[in-house]
Amino acid sequence: MNDVSFASLLTPEGHALLDEVRGTEPAQELAVATRLRRTHPAELVSAALGQARLRRRAAAKFGAEDAERMFFTPNGVEQSTRTTVAAHRAERLRALGVRSVADLCSGIGGDAIALARAGIHVLAVDRDPLTAAAARANADALGLSGLIEVREADVTEIDTAPYDAVFVDPARRGGRAGGRIFDPEAYSPPLSWAVGAALKAPVAALKIAPGIPHETVPAEAEAEWISDGGDVKEAVLWFGTEPGLVRATLLPGPRVLRGRGLPDPSVRPVGRYLYEPDGAVIRAHLVAEAAEELDGGLLDETIAYITADSLRPTPYATAYEITDRLPFNVKKLRALLREREVGVLTVKKRGSAVEPEELRRKVRPQGPHAATVFLTRVAGAPTMLIGHPARRHSV
Repeated sequence: MNDVSFASLLTPEGHALLDEVRGTEPAQELAVATRLRRTHPAELVSAALGQARLRRRAAAKFGAEDAERMFFTPNGVEQSTRTTVAAHRAERLRALGVRSVADLCSGIGGDAIALARAGIHVLAVDRDPLTAAAARANADALGLSGLIEVREADVTEIDTAPYDAVFVDPARRGGRAGGRIFDPEAYSPPLSWAVGAALKAPVAALKIAPGIPHETVPAEAEAEWISDGGDVKEAVLWFGTEPGLVRATLLPGPRVLRGRGLPDPSVRPVGRYLYEPDGAVIRAHLVAEAAEELDGGLLDETIAYITADSLRPTPYATAYEITDRLPFNVKKLRALLREREVGVLTVKKRGSAVEPEELRRKVRPQGPHAATVFLTRVAGAPTMLIGHPARRHSV
């Protein structure tokens, strides 16, 4: 999609065509395109059908109601913040007293929309003309143009002094085939530039990849890892809040686990329950804080599984009741599953090279019952733990 074809979607004819192609399934596209090209320009028809595809993909992040009104680019759908995460960040900024934000590398406006809905005035900046046009169209489509100013510019040339806060979401894709970038200095703009911009503002938030090494977090920053529905989505460096704090935030909620600098938990024998910490807790290196809440220890000093003898409610980990412990042995596992008539087998692993699908093929589960097997290490030894979700594992 180019600037001209995108602009054509914003015309009355384009809007009418978008309404007409709404809900078109992939298998129907050829027939629909053939019919519509009899009365509309071919380029406009292609743009409308392409936009309909993007809106379907975007519904998972933005919700169907917003996605059906918004405008997207392929990169915009891929790189935008999920609405639940953006709303959480906007609420944090609002609670900090922020009333205006310079949103640098704003993309198609996902975060700008959340900020505006929190009552915050936003300058949304992106250097790509098509992306900026999509952000502007989205502010108009959602009735937020009074709170969102979109500017096509290089973020390094923006004076952020007039704004209460700065938010930076550097591009983390590029290189060959548009793959993920893992070196923070290869972000666009580099993380060092973003940190410099953050330090000039009263409050700032920098969105980064959740795999960022902890040692690269600046001393002036608070680091927050965020999961949504159990899936880790991103990390954020906060400035102007609590320097040195590490937190894991679980959505919906939010449920927040704050770091207290605890030492690593001790290794304990396998207890009745195994707790699998949320991914944000693991990424934030807060397994010790979760283990303390559960009065638990580790199965192995290198594995983020917590074991305990009692079942305690926690939002920070999922609990399983362990019924069997075996040294790693596929034949013994197959025999046990056959004896228990297990046909629905969930395989989880941590610290094992065995792939779950490979194990399922080898044990060929059959029967009406369900079980979970953990492929892990216990005190360094390859081990299989068999059990099932505990009935009370969250609050």
